[in-house]
Amino acid sequence: MTLSSFHPPVRTLMGPGPSDVNPRVLEAMARPTIGHLDPVFVSMMDETKELLQAAFLTENKLTMPVSAPGSAGMETCFTNLIEPGDKVIVCQNGVFGGRMKENVERCGGEAIMVQDDWGKPVDAEKVEQALQDHKDAKIVAFVHAETSTGAVSDAQALVALAHQYDCLAIVDAVTSLGGSPLKVDEWEIDAIYSGTQKCLSCTPGISPVSFSERAIAVIKNRKTKVQSWFMDLNLVMDYWGSGAQRSYHHTAPINALYGLHESLVILQEEGLENAWARHDKNHQALKAGIEAMGLSFFVDEAHRLPQLNAVEFPAGTDEAKVRSELLNRYNLEIGSGLGPMAGKIWRIGLMGFASNQQNVLTCLGALDAVLSDMGVEINSGKAVSAAMASFSA
Repeated sequence: MTLSSFHPPVRTLMGPGPSDVNPRVLEAMARPTIGHLDPVFVSMMDETKELLQAAFLTENKLTMPVSAPGSAGMETCFTNLIEPGDKVIVCQNGVFGGRMKENVERCGGEAIMVQDDWGKPVDAEKVEQALQDHKDAKIVAFVHAETSTGAVSDAQALVALAHQYDCLAIVDAVTSLGGSPLKVDEWEIDAIYSGTQKCLSCTPGISPVSFSERAIAVIKNRKTKVQSWFMDLNLVMDYWGSGAQRSYHHTAPINALYGLHESLVILQEEGLENAWARHDKNHQALKAGIEAMGLSFFVDEAHRLPQLNAVEFPAGTDEAKVRSELLNRYNLEIGSGLGPMAGKIWRIGLMGFASNQQNVLTCLGALDAVLSDMGVEINSGKAVSAAMASFSA
């Protein structure tokens, strides 16, 4: 068989991730590859650290991109902070809290689960009860922005609660970084991880992380080795750490880091708070259109993420066919539900570069057309005008 070069179609990515990549990022990634210990590259690494600190709103010295996707950022936090026998309060209100549990157990720790309904925020009262029942707990872990449902939890309150009981706080910010308010230093978060493929408008494959001095002290004073050599921050600190001589640890994903650097420069140019406001503005317009169409949201408005919209649809709708039609007819991707939400919701992303007026209007118009053609009962013809009115307001 003779194979030729792969040329993907041009899609509009409005699912749960990856999101549309800014063309400036793709151009940056096409620049010449240089060595990962080249002084010029090391200078770019220093700039990337500074830009990540600005995005996280932190002065944490150990702020760096892990050379792997967000799931590796999660493992980096857990494997470095947990030792065998440690008790960890794990909050689950969607898929990704369950992955935290897996990490705790694979590190030899004991996961004390705090369960909340999918689509609801983490209940601080339940967390406090778990901390009272397990006074020897070491860590509280929770998802700030649950990608499987589009629900946001009160990170500041949960971190304060963890510290009240002398616990560290590990926070999943894969979907929130760059898209909605996240203040690592002000909220005193100890360990946090994210991904590049959501609101940073970059390609998948890198996970920004940040660790407080309190967390670093725990890592440096472990009684056992970190179970992962690659993710052992005692080793990686010498490559990414402040003032490090960049001793060899691994071959960094050079061109991917060009892309991350460019995406963070774009975020800096826009301004972090302006980015948060843009995501909210586009969400409000999408919300106006979805509700004018007669559809509803899964998550209560008070706890709803602007960048990840979980939309319910009329009973009997062939939701998989709708997504297929959107992809085949309009080159538009939206996401399905995960776990118990499969077949019950669509997940419409408005992340990073994809969070713009054109995408909102395109999505609403295409969804209206597909649902109408399939005979689904909606208020056809009203969504786009409702969104336009929201934008005008």
